[in-house]
Amino acid sequence: MEEEAISPATMERMRKTISSLPNDNGWRLPFPFYFYEGFSISTLFLEGIILAQELFQAEPSDIFICSPPKSGTTWIKALTFAIVTRTHFQNSTNPLLSKTPHDILPFYETIFSKRWPHIRQPGIPLIATHTPYTLLPKSVQDSDCKIVYVCRDPKDVFVSLFHFFAKVRFKEHEPISLEEAFEMFCEGKSSFGPYWNHVLGYWKASLERPKKVLFLKYEDMMTDTALYVKKIAEFVGYPFSLEEEEEGMVEKIVEMCSFEFLSNLEVNREGAVESLSKLSQNNLYFRKGKVGDWKNYLTLEMADRLNKITEQKLSGSGLTLNAS
Repeated sequence: MEEEAISPATMERMRKTISSLPNDNGWRLPFPFYFYEGFSISTLFLEGIILAQELFQAEPSDIFICSPPKSGTTWIKALTFAIVTRTHFQNSTNPLLSKTPHDILPFYETIFSKRWPHIRQPGIPLIATHTPYTLLPKSVQDSDCKIVYVCRDPKDVFVSLFHFFAKVRFKEHEPISLEEAFEMFCEGKSSFGPYWNHVLGYWKASLERPKKVLFLKYEDMMTDTALYVKKIAEFVGYPFSLEEEEEGMVEKIVEMCSFEFLSNLEVNREGAVESLSKLSQNNLYFRKGKVGDWKNYLTLEMADRLNKITEQKLSGSGLTLNAS
C-alpha cells in the first residue's frame, strides 16, 4: 500500500539516472527531451515515470487513461471523468464546468513527487498518463486494472504538436520551422516519440489482453461519439442503464465533453493548468480538434513520407493509422 513519502535516496537515484541519459533540445523548448528506454521524454514527465516504476502499486479498481500527446488526450479525460462520475454531480456543479480536464485529471507523472503517496483521488478511480506501455510500472502491466488508450493519425498529431510547442517555447528561443520539426518527428525525436512505438505498445497489449486494454482511435470516436461513450462505460465497469439511455444521459455527456462546448468555457479560455502552470495556458489544449487539419499545413510530399513511415512501422501488426 502507498504509505511513506519518497526518500531522499530514491530521489537522488532518479536524478542520477536522468543526468546520465543522452538528451536533445532541437525543439528549443524550456525543457530538453531525454532518451530513456527507447523513448524521448521531457523531465516534466520523466521524473515521475522513473519514480512510479519503483514505487507505484496498481489496484484492480484503477482505470488508466492513456494517450500519446496531442492525440485526443483532453477529450478522453473529459469523457471518462464524465462517465465515471455521472452520478456524483448535478449538471450545474460538474467540475468540468469550472476546471480544465487536465486539472481534474492531472498526468500522474507530473504530480508524482509532490503528491506521493496520495496519487489517487478519493472516489475517482481514474489515473491519467502519457507513459508508453513498456514504461508503465510492472504492477500496472501485470494487474487487472483497466487501461483506456486513444491514438490519432500521426499527420494530425504532428501538426498539433508543432503548434503547441510553438506557444510554450520561451520568447528568447529562436522558433523552428515546420520542416525542422517535421524531421525530428519522423526521427522519433518528439514528446514521447517515436509516436509509432508508443502506439504499438498499447496495440499489442490490447491484442494480448483485450479485457484489460481498450484501444481507441480518435477518428472513430469523432464519427460516432455516443457509440464510443457507451463502449468506454461498459469496458470500465460503469455501463449505462436503460433508464439512463432513455433519459439521454449518453447524449448529455457527449455534448458536455464536445470540443465546441469545452473550448467556450471561461476556464478553458483563461488561466493555466495548475500542474504545468509555467508552461501551459488552458487554451493551448483547445486548438481545432478536427480530423484532417494536416492538409492545411503539410505538403503532399510530407504527408506521403509520414504515411510511408507509418505503414512501415506498423507493418504486420494488423493496425492502420492513416485515417485521412
